[in-house]
Amino acid sequence: MSKRVASKYKINRRLGVNLWGRPKSPVNKREYGPGQHGQRRRKPTDFGIQLAAKQKLKGYYGNIGEKQFRRYYAEANRRRGDTGENLIGLLERRLDAVVYRAKFVPTVFAARQFVNHGHVTVNGKRVNIPSYQVKEGDVIQVKAKSRELPLVLQGVESVERDLPDYLNVDHNQMKATFVREPKLADVPYPVSMEPNLVIEFYSR
Repeated sequence: MSKRVASKYKINRRLGVNLWGRPKSPVNKREYGPGQHGQRRRKPTDFGIQLAAKQKLKGYYGNIGEKQFRRYYAEANRRRGDTGENLIGLLERRLDAVVYRAKFVPTVFAARQFVNHGHVTVNGKRVNIPSYQVKEGDVIQVKAKSRELPLVLQGVESVERDLPDYLNVDHNQMKATFVREPKLADVPYPVSMEPNLVIEFYSR
């Protein structure tokens, strides 16, 4: 188990939000931050607000590393259109994000590990890179030998998340088709995401 998986809920208390909408989140019991000074109220600066928005978005997708996340920003900025919307589209194209959205596994951390261990195919070919960028029309499927894993059964039965309409999901065959790149409004985040503040952070 990686360090990120072991400490995945720390970011919830630090940011004061239930990032993945899970009942186990410590924020459900204590909304204030961790540590002896966690209950102090500080007036956030513009920088602090932007930083929190970035950490929230990074954390939601399994605590993506800063170097990789900055590359997503650079690519989103290079593309035509709204940079914030482009950023969300790139993050939702990640293979581990699609596996999580399709409810093949219960958490985004489990999705990353699931892809890493070779349980997923894209258009019939095994892909074990969680950051692999899925394209419109791609078919993502759980390998036949992996469909009875307790993790998969737990993900399918989860009632915490809704299936987004930019994926066509067939849980009988454990496959999902990536229909289109979503906009911010299409993504079923359990908390408010503010990619515009993330763009402001990197544009300073």
